[in-house]
Amino acid sequence: MGFSRMLGAGFVLALLAAPQVASCSPALMPMPTSYVAGSGAIALTGRMEVTWLGLRSALLDRVVGRFEKRLDTLSGRTYAPEYGPVTALRLSIDCMADDTRMLSVDMHEHYRLQVDTDGVRLTADGPAGVMRGLATLLQLVDHTADGPVLDAAVIEDRPRFAWRGILIDVSRHFMTPATLERQMDAMELAKLNVLHLHLSDGQSFRVESRRYPRLQKVAARGEYYTQKQIRALVAYAAERAIRIVPEFDTPGHSFALLTAYPRYAAQPPDAMDLRQVYVDAFDPTLPGTYDFIRHLYHEMSRLFPDVYFHAGGDEVRGWQWTQNPRIAASMKAHGYADPKALQAAFTTRIARFLEHDGKVMMGWDEVSEAPVPQGVMVEAWRGQKYAAAAASAGHPVVVSAGYYLDLLQPAAQHYRVDPTDTLSDMQKAHVVGAEAALWTETVTDEMLDARLWPRLAAISERFWSPQDICDPDSMSARLPAIQAELQVLGNQAQSNTYRMAARLAPADPQSLLTLLSVTSPVRNYARNHQAWQYLHKVPITEQHFDTPADIAAPDSFAAQAFNRDVQIYLSGQSALKPDLRARLVAWRDNDVAIIRLAAQYPVLQPLLPVSAELAALARAGLGGLDGGGHGWQDAARHALATAHQQIEASATTKAAHTMAQPPADLVQDIVPGIEALMASGRKI
Repeated sequence: MGFSRMLGAGFVLALLAAPQVASCSPALMPMPTSYVAGSGAIALTGRMEVTWLGLRSALLDRVVGRFEKRLDTLSGRTYAPEYGPVTALRLSIDCMADDTRMLSVDMHEHYRLQVDTDGVRLTADGPAGVMRGLATLLQLVDHTADGPVLDAAVIEDRPRFAWRGILIDVSRHFMTPATLERQMDAMELAKLNVLHLHLSDGQSFRVESRRYPRLQKVAARGEYYTQKQIRALVAYAAERAIRIVPEFDTPGHSFALLTAYPRYAAQPPDAMDLRQVYVDAFDPTLPGTYDFIRHLYHEMSRLFPDVYFHAGGDEVRGWQWTQNPRIAASMKAHGYADPKALQAAFTTRIARFLEHDGKVMMGWDEVSEAPVPQGVMVEAWRGQKYAAAAASAGHPVVVSAGYYLDLLQPAAQHYRVDPTDTLSDMQKAHVVGAEAALWTETVTDEMLDARLWPRLAAISERFWSPQDICDPDSMSARLPAIQAELQVLGNQAQSNTYRMAARLAPADPQSLLTLLSVTSPVRNYARNHQAWQYLHKVPITEQHFDTPADIAAPDSFAAQAFNRDVQIYLSGQSALKPDLRARLVAWRDNDVAIIRLAAQYPVLQPLLPVSAELAALARAGLGGLDGGGHGWQDAARHALATAHQQIEASATTKAAHTMAQPPADLVQDIVPGIEALMASGRKI
């Protein structure tokens, strides 16, 4: 997609002051199975004429209508028939069958695109394939001096994995239906087909229950989805060939449920003790527990037509059971040697309840640590060894290990992970697919777009594209253009980010964004202050998400471009020197603006050392670029040492939980470029 030529520097300035959207045309993501560039292009100056060669349905008519609106938005094409004849965009669609397995794990998504000067021909195995092909066609939009065009190409494409999903946690922070619909719009463009909604946890239960009304009265914290809203979300997803898989977590992660119905708790829940949010569990020895869960799951399963129903099963604190004398006695009487054995018995009963309702149980990898029914689908989140163990036991497996977006790692780190790394061929045969996960302890509704995208688009490529398409440099070159496409088509990462910055610094949000364009939030849960408080056994306090660290992105396109351009410059492209120097000067001088803002808005005072550190790094870079005169090296080395220490403080989960974090929970992203300039000693 030729978005680099379309949007240019104007887009980038808004996109956290990035200096340039990398030129990579067409920027396809996920990359198709086969792509052959053609010659020529189709001018997008006329109306669109659709010819149906195979199946036509009301669904497909709506799909094409949605595509045409997106094409108009993306290309800016206009036509005025009253001023004379105009060339039509001829689109032929051959949907070869009405897929009987639509909206199942076996739905057909293969398509073939041929774009040449005669028009576009799209052939697909079923309606989902039509949607996937039209998503790719949008990425062939280019902008030339003569106006918008579609680049010629021949594309053959099919997904690597049948299950390509994203988990969105709506329990920790509620996400409005409109926000979820917006994510599904982007999912369709990224060819993701499963929205896993985490609807209950220790913090809340988010769906209206007519059988157990105390759930929304007590456990929802005032925000929940009505059953009508759930049905509307399911229908919205179906229009985009997306399946919604619900998760209601038991027997652990159940504090909210148990505050509403405490008689089923293993330990008495105390709504005033925030530490219990992390630990409370159901009592699996009470007959009433199973009646409650069976009826609740039955009611919820009627709202979600998908065959898979996620019942959680993770992180159960065994002491919740062993420290209850009655439960411990029951375990001994029934021969349960340990909590894992008791949980396996619980899981087996839950799986049977769901099977009776026509559902297949899905659970986190803990559910397979003791023998459970082989049909239970296991989601491996703790690492590949758990995927291997579940697959070896014959379970279907979905992999989420390596794709936790709430770790706030850059896209390339997730992209380097393959869902089947280290698995044997036999084990790989049991992997149905993979999904990313965004837990929202530190993500509000306003932050969701920016915390998901564009990283989720990069991850989607590892789920859709052939395994050998795995070059992080290629992905990174395409990702800014993909973000641009998503933004134009309705993603609110940029607009929400700007609004958050304008709230903090209304007099000069751009100077704040300049600083945040080359810094990123601390990683590996260091941003989750309540988790740190829980681990360190100190009082848990409320955390607010209206700080600069909540605006900064895990991927800094501006810093990535700078680091890349430094390497190009050092390889001999001396013409880049003035541009590099201008960027360094801008970052150095931005410190004056931040000092002024912090004096005006005290909430920004934690940024003062962050801005000073960026200015020091910029001076170090200028010293390396220009020769620096005398006495600058010591200050430069100190600035780099400080930056490295701050980066290391959240480089691992262990570090994040044990080391002091940098000011404002921000780290510097231009360090590689500055180090390279200093190490080179080159003067051009």
